[in-house]
Amino acid sequence: MLKLLKHNLLIIALLALFGCLWGAGETIYEIRVEGTQNIADELVTSAMSLRVGDPVSPENVSRSIKNLYRMGVFSDIQIESEPYRTGVNLIVKVSENPVVSSVIYQGFKVIKKDKLEELINLRIGSYWSGSLKTQVVTKLKSEYSSKGFAYAEIEVIEQSLPENQVAITLRVEEGNRITLKEITFIGNENFEDKQLIRRMKTKPSSFLRSGRFEQEKFDADLVALASFYKKNGFIDVAIGPYELQQISDRHHELVITITEGVKYSFGDITVTGNEHFTAESILEKFSFKTGDTFDQEKFDKQMAGVYSMYFDEGYIYADIRNEFEKIDDMLNVNMVIVENTRAQIRQIHITGNRRTKEKVLRRQLEIAPGDFYRQSQVIRSQQNIYNLGFFEPDIRLDYERINSNGDIDLQIDVTDKPSGVANGGVGYNSQDKFVGQLSLSQNNLFGNNWSTGFSWDFGGSTQNFELSFTNPNLYDSNVLLGTNLYYTKKNWSSFYYEIYTRGAAVRLGQSIPWIDRTRASIGYSFYSKKYNITNMSSVFADSLANATLIELDQLGWRYTSAVNFTLSRDTRDNVFFPTKGSQITLYSEVAGGPLMGDFDYFKQIAQANWYAEAWKKLTLRTKWRFSYITPYGTSDDAPPDEKFYLGGTGADGIRGYPDRSIGPVGGGTRAIISSTELGYPIAGDQIIGVVFFDAGDSYNRLRDFNFMELKKGLGAGIRIRSPFGLIGFDYAYGVNSRTWEPHLQFGTTF
Repeated sequence: MLKLLKHNLLIIALLALFGCLWGAGETIYEIRVEGTQNIADELVTSAMSLRVGDPVSPENVSRSIKNLYRMGVFSDIQIESEPYRTGVNLIVKVSENPVVSSVIYQGFKVIKKDKLEELINLRIGSYWSGSLKTQVVTKLKSEYSSKGFAYAEIEVIEQSLPENQVAITLRVEEGNRITLKEITFIGNENFEDKQLIRRMKTKPSSFLRSGRFEQEKFDADLVALASFYKKNGFIDVAIGPYELQQISDRHHELVITITEGVKYSFGDITVTGNEHFTAESILEKFSFKTGDTFDQEKFDKQMAGVYSMYFDEGYIYADIRNEFEKIDDMLNVNMVIVENTRAQIRQIHITGNRRTKEKVLRRQLEIAPGDFYRQSQVIRSQQNIYNLGFFEPDIRLDYERINSNGDIDLQIDVTDKPSGVANGGVGYNSQDKFVGQLSLSQNNLFGNNWSTGFSWDFGGSTQNFELSFTNPNLYDSNVLLGTNLYYTKKNWSSFYYEIYTRGAAVRLGQSIPWIDRTRASIGYSFYSKKYNITNMSSVFADSLANATLIELDQLGWRYTSAVNFTLSRDTRDNVFFPTKGSQITLYSEVAGGPLMGDFDYFKQIAQANWYAEAWKKLTLRTKWRFSYITPYGTSDDAPPDEKFYLGGTGADGIRGYPDRSIGPVGGGTRAIISSTELGYPIAGDQIIGVVFFDAGDSYNRLRDFNFMELKKGLGAGIRIRSPFGLIGFDYAYGVNSRTWEPHLQFGTTF
């Protein structure tokens, strides 16, 4: 007790003495700066925590000195006081670091000058210090070591100049690059050297390998070796130390010591502390059986599932510790869970959306203020926002704890990208003279998520015009309104006719609240068509198949009045490069009958797409498409352009065959298509490589279908997301035609 009292009295005395020396609590009348050469006095005083008129405190003096040192300008700082009136004046005495007047590099061959300047970031006019010197040497040695020059010697020569300046010369003796002749392991009793080397990126030299030793790559190898051992039950493994032993002037042997420890088998797992979830539901996340080799990687992945359970119920502060009980070679796990408080969302802040209105983003949120935090809903909200197509991929999510109850504010930060496309061009040919094309599209008109498009092809006999508009949230509701107005000419040269179409369409859609991610829409279209045969002799060569076309050519303009219904469900995680989920579409169209018009037909299309992660970044994508059309009422046949022509790309594409080359002459009334793709992201979802297999056929009678005789095509391609939309190129082999066919496509076809 007496010792403690003496200690406290000593502290009080020292504080009193320090306060007297500094005039603690007295008013500051003036702050003077002495010793500056290249920096303004005002910059020094602005960095301090002391101001004229403030009372002096030891804490602010200490904080001011620290702030000044952080500037990296001064080598020495002292703050003194002098009595003045009823307070004090402060004198800040500084010694500036020298200013770099020049930087010279000598002996650098492996590292180019541009890389050097970027690496050390040493500029003329910057302040030079001992800490900066150490930092420069460390960075250079690390860079050389990463390139295999572990023995490179760095020398820094400093030449003092007048006016407190210094000339810096960086000199290096690079030495020889380390080449590994051998890699040897010590202590590996359960795995041979070649098994371990197979897990490393660092390899000994051979006919095909340089044997280069790069420190950064080797550091990753040490982690990979430890993971390999832990995957096989050796959770106590220690990799290292290691040594580079010189064999000759250029060759080294890498010797790695391994302490394997015991190989453990899985025993039992118990759970304590859990209240929100039952122990049974937690243990369902683990697939280990007693006696299985303990796999650390597998265990960690299954533990992630437990964390996801808690995160998805708002327990983001849950603390889960695993206590390992080792009995001989058996490993028991006791999972101790401290659930802590459950996080509730108070506010959701959205930033970065300069072009898009905030209400558009908020419609995509699967979670709202007042809800408990759910990880799956937050991630899904992020996917929904990205799928709009208006933002860069790096949509950042974060949260901030706001009170002792654990409630949070959710922060969503986005980065805008262009959402409009404009194309145009003019050309000349002998038949049509001057021809041109103009197209404009905007998928986020006025930041409202309205999409509009205009296209016009003109010249000679070509006058194609189309105008479209879609509002997916009419009057801020979940109702979609879309309209189209068009006048087009399409040349079906393979079937010796061309078709003129003019008309308009309107559609209304509504999400179905009780079915997740499902929308129903209904549309009405009214248009007129005129068919013109371009090669009558070729058409008459098969007059039976083209009887409808010959009749339409003579009738002139014909009118169609049709209503359609679409039911779709889309659970894709990324509309640009899906890795999981599905897309199902059912489309039905009825023309004529009570709707009037010159054509009576019923059309049905069903399509199902399925996406799954196959292996690492590879994604498996499959598609099945069934199509059917039949006339009724006063019509004996469906319009030829409404039938199904398979081949090429597009909705009815089979790659490896020319466009519209598969099926009966005059088109088929039934079609089936199956397509399978393996996609690999070369550059995120911006550049995708694919390999594919397509199969399908078109026919007029159900009994003509033969699964074994489907037309098949296989090949490879690439998809590029450009400012003009998705561009794809495929090169495919037609198995039945035994020919290769290139395909260029715009927009998604899968």
